[in-house]
Amino acid sequence: MEFFANIQVLLLLFFSACSFVRGSWWLLSRVQLSAIASQSGPRQLCAALPGLSRRQREICDRQPALVKSIGQGARLGVLECQNQFRHHRWNCSTVDTGASVFGNTVLKVGSRESAFLYAISSAGVAHSVTRSCSRGELRHCTCDPNRKGVGGDRQGPFAWGGCSEFVSFGIKAARKFIDAREAALKDARSLMNLHNNRAGRKAVQRHTKKECKCHGVSGSCVSRTCWLALSEFDRVGHFLKGQYDGAVQVTVDQQGRLVSAPDRKPYSKADLVYYEPSPDYCTVDKTAGTLGTAGRECKKNSPGTDGCDLMCCGRGFDTKRMEIITKCRCKFHWCCYVQCDECRQWKDVHTCKSQNGS
Repeated sequence: MEFFANIQVLLLLFFSACSFVRGSWWLLSRVQLSAIASQSGPRQLCAALPGLSRRQREICDRQPALVKSIGQGARLGVLECQNQFRHHRWNCSTVDTGASVFGNTVLKVGSRESAFLYAISSAGVAHSVTRSCSRGELRHCTCDPNRKGVGGDRQGPFAWGGCSEFVSFGIKAARKFIDAREAALKDARSLMNLHNNRAGRKAVQRHTKKECKCHGVSGSCVSRTCWLALSEFDRVGHFLKGQYDGAVQVTVDQQGRLVSAPDRKPYSKADLVYYEPSPDYCTVDKTAGTLGTAGRECKKNSPGTDGCDLMCCGRGFDTKRMEIITKCRCKFHWCCYVQCDECRQWKDVHTCKSQNGS
């Protein structure tokens, strides 16, 4: 029943918003993973998604376990996007209807926000597929077969052992699925999306780390065994947020290639790129898919993006005195439970006024 409920949701989305097909694979982030995991699930789910390429549908048909991991990665990207932008006017909110997931703005406007969304989503899929490999959840990969033999670093020689994360497989799988539609379109927006997709995957590769275990008597490090591990995904998100802050505006030259806009620094493979200015995200715009900032909580005296001056777009804010209840003075009792007191304090909560001042 759960699977058919997911099919009905996706069919409704298809018929209500079939014109907005760019980035429609993000809908996998909404679907119950138990439905994706069933053998027939990915084929029918992808058939209901508008705008997938032939290559993407082939992957759905042939590799259901991989599609499950892609869905997990899409969800990972959405959550990290919301984490990084929780104090901004645009807070990466998802919408309940339409194939865009994030509203129509990111589909229509080649802005910084669109650049970040494509990068973090691609990174999420690469991270998720890589992790699925090391967990033995995918048939065609486990640990990185290239991490074997003897290596060396500043601390001396070591032996590759354990289970190194197969990052190159995760990146390749993410590229094949996510880039398939963009590669087929070959327009200016596709060039931008392909670049940002790649930048997201490179960020995952950049944030791998070597972990080692020492072997020897009484804690000495006579020899070491090392393996390659993924960093926590929030580190990738933090890095890409920095790339968003320093994103490079681009244009398309006569040969159909992306080039930096006049008076802009040359961009690298690691940079995020965009070619259109961002909306201000201050007010509700159903056409653009922006939710506005009315009712958003802000900090009264903060000079940053979470401050009431910036968050509320000059409309002002309301203040309410609220009682906050938290757990405190927690104690562990043997065995085995934790007992806490309830602490109460009053706090001023500031929220942005709406456009009409209410």
